[in-house]
Parts: sequence; C-alpha cells; structure tokens
Amino acid sequence: MHTLKKHTNLALIFVGTLFFTHAAIAATDTTAQQSYAKALAKNHGQDVDHSAHENHDKSLDFHGIFYGYLPCNDCNGIKATLSLKQNNNYLLVTQPARDSSKEFYEKGKYTWDEEKHILVLTPRKDATQKQYLIKDEGTIVQLNTDGSPMPKELEEEYTLRRSDTVKGREVHIH
Repeated sequence: MHTLKKHTNLALIFVGTLFFTHAAIAATDTTAQQSYAKALAKNHGQDVDHSAHENHDKSLDFHGIFYGYLPCNDCNGIKATLSLKQNNNYLLVTQPARDSSKEFYEKGKYTWDEEKHILVLTPRKDATQKQYLIKDEGTIVQLNTDGSPMPKELEEEYTLRRSDTVKGREVHIH
C-alpha cells in the first residue's frame, strides 16, 4: 500500500509538473503573440515614423518627356525633346528644321535643385551643361549658359512642356 501511495504521489507530481509546464509555455506563447500583435499594430498604426521616406531625393520624382521648338539663327527652329528618367539620366534629342535634317542625341545625368527651381543637365561627353528654370511640374525654361534667365520677351521661345500637358505633339520614339 505504501508503494501504491508513493506511485500515486509521483504520478500527481508528474501530472502537476506537466500542467505547470504547459501553463508556463502557454503563457509564454500568449505573451509572444501579444508582443507580435502590438508590434504589428504599431507598424500599421499612427505611431510609425515616416521621416525616412520624407527626405528622399525628390529629383527622382521630377521626370517625364518635355517638348518644344527652340530658336535657331540659320533655320526655322530646333525641335527639342528632353526625356528625364527616374534614375536621373536624361536624353536630349534636337533636330533643326531644315530639309532632311538629322537628329542630334545628347545623354547624361540631371540634378534638380528644389530650392532654386533649377534643373541642370550634365552631358556624358565634354559638352556644356545646360540649365533650365522649373516653372512648374509641366514647364521648364532654358537659361543662358551663365545660368541667368532669358529676357522675358524671349522666355516663351525657350520653353519646353511636359508631354502630358501638350496635345497633338509629334513624339520622338527611341
């Protein structure tokens, strides 16, 4: 009888230990799930810090295809197509308005100064940088080689407009 009582006590201790261990594991599991749920809620809630996203290089946002006819001393004008890509590369295609006129291509990198509203094209080859005044998201105006603005009366002649703001415009496809 003494042996049976001893085995019963051992069995009770064993079952009690299992129950306590299972309860401890369940509590730890519940705590982990609650921590995970809180972290998930925090990431999707109002407390998320978005400042890292707000300070990205906004020149990556300034892109598109701009068209215009620039003045020319010995022709009727120069058809210009400026493609600003999201990776800060540009392609400038110009074609003087003459019989059987060939297109000229210039590739390079561009930067955008948001405070000064200036777009700077830096060609890959040893050519002069070009600067444009950004009037708005759809309009840029070429500046003089020294970066000064064109006289007001000539500004319209040096204006390029983004393709989605111009209707019925011939498109260069490259």
